[in-house]
Amino acid sequence: MNLSAHSISLWLMIILYVTAGCNHFIRPRIYIKIMPDYFPLKWWLNYAAGLFEIGLGIALYFDATRYWAAWLIMAMLTSFFPVHIHMQQLAPFKWGKITITKKIAFIRTLLQFALIYWAYTFTR
Repeated sequence: MNLSAHSISLWLMIILYVTAGCNHFIRPRIYIKIMPDYFPLKWWLNYAAGLFEIGLGIALYFDATRYWAAWLIMAMLTSFFPVHIHMQQLAPFKWGKITITKKIAFIRTLLQFALIYWAYTFTR
């Protein structure tokens, strides 16, 4: 089997989103902790985000749904910006076993742009 860099990238993205989505169900408290106070129904939003990540990760696999899955991932990642900005305001804090400093929270916010671009590469 000859895998191209694009195919490997696709498989990594699929694994990333399915795994991240599952983590919303395995460790919901770490996600709920970083949501701004003005978010309603935090538990529901956490599980919805997990379902979307799993579903969109799976949809990336299929040629027929990949284009729209990538665009919806970009929209989903954009909708997560308030959480990442809130993380910067909360820092420093413990997130599971990791201490999130202001610098780590800022880098995590910047990472959103890279993830959005990565998803964009599957819209062409």
